[in-house]
Formats: sequence, C-alpha cells, structure tokens
Amino acid sequence: MTTWEYATIPLIVHSTKQILDQWGADGWELVQVVPGPGGNGLVAYLKRPTGQK
Repeated sequence: MTTWEYATIPLIVHSTKQILDQWGADGWELVQVVPGPGGNGLVAYLKRPTGQK
C-alpha cells in the first residue's frame, strides 16, 4: 500500500507557475489550491509517495 507525505505551501500570485514547477520537479503532485487564511493569497496542498525525493 502506498503511503503519502503532504506539504502545504503559500503561493505568490506572480510566480505561481515557477513555485509549482519546482515542487513538481521534486516529485510533488498538486492536490488543491484554496484561499489563504483570512482570504489573503492562495495556499497549495501537495502530496507525494513517502520516501520519494
């Protein structure tokens, strides 16, 4: 059975693609993007299989 590790990262609107491309290159898959706390900015939730680097 696959186990997962998760990351939550803030997204800077003018460099969202660069941020997600870098995390993707490290094996992370985007799960969801939601408004940040208080509606400020965006927060991305990512996952990857445990032990993958």
